[in-house]
Amino acid sequence: MEQRQHEFQMVIITGMSGAGKTVAMQSFEDLGYFCVDNLPPALLPKFVELMDDSTGKLTKVALVMDLRGREFFDQLFATIDAMADNEKIKPQILFLDAQDSKLVQRYKETRRSHPLAPNGLPLEGIKNERELLEELKGRAQKILDTTNMKPKELRENIIERYSINESHPFTVNILSFGFKYGMPIDADLVFDVRFLPNPHYIEHMRPKTGLEEEVSSYVLKWSETQKFLEKLTGLLDFIIPHYKREGKSQLVIAVGCTGGKHRSVTLAEHLKGYLGKDYRVNSSHRDIKKDKNRKIEVESKS
Repeated sequence: MEQRQHEFQMVIITGMSGAGKTVAMQSFEDLGYFCVDNLPPALLPKFVELMDDSTGKLTKVALVMDLRGREFFDQLFATIDAMADNEKIKPQILFLDAQDSKLVQRYKETRRSHPLAPNGLPLEGIKNERELLEELKGRAQKILDTTNMKPKELRENIIERYSINESHPFTVNILSFGFKYGMPIDADLVFDVRFLPNPHYIEHMRPKTGLEEEVSSYVLKWSETQKFLEKLTGLLDFIIPHYKREGKSQLVIAVGCTGGKHRSVTLAEHLKGYLGKDYRVNSSHRDIKKDKNRKIEVESKS
């Protein structure tokens, strides 16, 4: 009997050395994936054949590819491009990243040398690696920043993202954030709403958040907010079906304001309600408590 298209899943795990590829592979093993570490990309077509000929026994595969096979990356891109017309198997690239300072710290803790700087400083190898992996990162369907993740958190994140039952609809993850705390690197789309009227400058609203009615009503009442939402929802209505057609199972939309507390939170929740009519939608607010935590820290030091 012919396999159905959605029965085959192939995830290529790659990214920066020290960003957590070993933990990621172990997580996929827990999900029932057949995992292979350090697979030369030239052997990828063979795995496609094995999956196709396995009569349903090899339907989920996770392959770790890193700089140990860097000379084969051209072959990897060519193979993935050649698979564009394969209706059964659509490889998904998971790229693991982390800030340079965190990678250096991890190398010092493990006392390992970087593969691109075996006799030099880890930072030198990290910079070379970023340059070599730039194109591969650009092709990734999913980027995970592990800078602030413990191994347990990375494992939970992967299990949550890749154990979604296929009967579920396309998933949209909406994230609010503050630009002053840095942009999220795992977002597919980022929208800057710092041009909207800011409740921060109204004293009694300053300690509140966009989850509270008074703040959200203030942000949404302005004509520029309504015009922006009209154009933004129109854009999302157009592009999300195209993302689905390309094989993405989920989309990460980030909405940012200055502090990630008022405007971005309000609009993220509004988008959740709007898109929730057609898709499975999750919302999270990365920096909503940052100012509060900073105030407590300052008071404790004074």
